[in-house]
Amino acid sequence: MGDERGLLVVNFKTYPEGSGARAVALAELCERAATSSGVQIIVCPPMVDLARVAHHVKIPVFAQHVDPVPAGSTTGHSPLEAVASAGAKGTLLNHAEHRLRLSEISALIEAVRRAGLQSIVCADTLATSRACAAMGPDFVAIEPPELIGGEVSVTTARPEVVQGTVEAIRSINPKVRVLCGAGVRTGADVATALRLGTIGVLLASGVVLAKEPRAALADLLSGFA
Repeated sequence: MGDERGLLVVNFKTYPEGSGARAVALAELCERAATSSGVQIIVCPPMVDLARVAHHVKIPVFAQHVDPVPAGSTTGHSPLEAVASAGAKGTLLNHAEHRLRLSEISALIEAVRRAGLQSIVCADTLATSRACAAMGPDFVAIEPPELIGGEVSVTTARPEVVQGTVEAIRSINPKVRVLCGAGVRTGADVATALRLGTIGVLLASGVVLAKEPRAALADLLSGFA
């Protein structure tokens, strides 16, 4: 999965604005924005809408989570096999709203890789980023939890954390690409993230809850120019 012009990951969470028919509409909007800008966009719809969204768009669709359980008698869980069969090309792991143990993250990264999918591991601290980078995921996304959903971007509030994560991960495993998230809302935030060494950003409310998602996407994508 190339990211020559950068990468924008949009997590729909379970917001009503990004669920059901609106999940499909938002994913299609992201697809058109990716095509016109040349920037890769990954969408992460609610789990119940995963197959529906994957059927309607060609841009990569990722699951928001994978449970460390086998397919079978695991009612209410989301096994990797189910996520893959729904059409996902990868998954988020260890989001601040759905934490996993390090041992679970490690096992899931390997399982995801064996399934031919990609993993974006979220990390709340530099120490967690280091530990996760050593496991060899495709991406690590540094997201200080206190800034998630806020009005101030991590690139403004905690630039040293972003830059420190980039430097640490490069020293551990330069094949792991770094994203940042939490409070990212504007093209200026994206441009700063790239200057700090990331290849892109992970965000949710800045697009999903925007009054004009199309305009919000255009602003964010301008930061990759």
